[in-house]
Amino acid sequence: MYQELVDKKKKLAVIGLGYVGLPIALEFAKHISVIGFDISQSRIDMMKNNIDPSNEIDASAFENRDISFTADISDLNEASFYIVAVPTPVDGHKVPDLTPVLSASKTVGSVLSKGDYVVFESTVYPGCTEEDCLPVLEKVSGLRSGIDFKIGYSPERINPGDKQHTLASIVKVASGCDAESSEEIAKTYELVIEAGVHRASSIKVAEAAKIIENTQRDVNIALMNELSIIFDKIGINTYEVLDAAGTKWNFLKFYPGLVGGHCIGVDPYYLTYKANELGYNSQIILSGRKINDNMGAYVAKKTVQMIIQSGKSASKANVLIMGATFKENVSDIRNSKVVDIVDELKEFMVNVDVVDPYASSEELEKEYNIKLLAQLNGNKYDAVIVAVNHSEYEQKDQSFFKDILTENGLVVDIKGIYRGSINDLNYWSL
Repeated sequence: MYQELVDKKKKLAVIGLGYVGLPIALEFAKHISVIGFDISQSRIDMMKNNIDPSNEIDASAFENRDISFTADISDLNEASFYIVAVPTPVDGHKVPDLTPVLSASKTVGSVLSKGDYVVFESTVYPGCTEEDCLPVLEKVSGLRSGIDFKIGYSPERINPGDKQHTLASIVKVASGCDAESSEEIAKTYELVIEAGVHRASSIKVAEAAKIIENTQRDVNIALMNELSIIFDKIGINTYEVLDAAGTKWNFLKFYPGLVGGHCIGVDPYYLTYKANELGYNSQIILSGRKINDNMGAYVAKKTVQMIIQSGKSASKANVLIMGATFKENVSDIRNSKVVDIVDELKEFMVNVDVVDPYASSEELEKEYNIKLLAQLNGNKYDAVIVAVNHSEYEQKDQSFFKDILTENGLVVDIKGIYRGSINDLNYWSL
């Protein structure tokens, strides 16, 4: 398979062209023939015009690439190596929603031929590829895995907004259903991964490796968030404590903050779901999730408390929130915990305005019923919450906040980016 892809006798298809799939497709298209497939025709039309709908990739990255974009399933018949990179969200009850990945499995199954390869990159619990996706591929295609076609798993490691740790510079984990497929899949990824490919011993090991990457971060951030709550009650600044503790060589530098997005805030639920299915009730992981899921409400309540302490009425207060995306310097609003701040503030009848240089007001309104201010309009605010440390916000100084705050106004600096530079205003951070 590998050599036929290199010789362009066969094509590779990427199913799902979001923040994971599109970079992979474009990187492979430097070396081999690629078909980029997405169910959204409007997104396909944008990519045909060298536009990344996720606003992560420059137009130049589309140039001189051997790639065709399509929303027509029949075009996938030309491919022989399929990479599935669709979202794996959770539902309102924090239960894994496999609808996208199972739907993608049906799509691939409908065009699968003997000798083909199917590799999943979507984050799932250990066993999902072989126990949930594989039966769909076999049923729809009428083919047998390991005999007629091969499957594998290679977890994505894309970090939105990160221009340093790019696809090619991050070691890739790859696995296959047998020794032959594992090697063919690894060699194929080595075409585009300069940092090298780690060959996992099995698909389940590769699935587990991915899911604990984000679970580990989630649990550690939850510890920092809990410490932040404790230190606030003691009356000391968390970041100052972390600076002091960080002077020890083996201290792990994690920081408090909002944990949203489609990875860290979601993936642990896939692991705890599988554990529960096997009769084990997770304790540490779910405790961490509970802490992190409640941080938006905690920030909002702390803000209201400090507004009242300044002698103002919460129900008459105006609060500006700067930042609405799930992390800095990206346009992605999925599972943004800023929404929790907005909702909790409104429970106290606070008037809330939101600004963000990256987010789409239309998407925010559709998803969360939140409208963005196009720009600050001269309103004075009783508190400003800097919820996302976009690079544009890091340049703001104390005079900026003085101009938009009322007397005794409050700056809530969730990530502590103004620590030490705001001295003449009421200031609070996690």
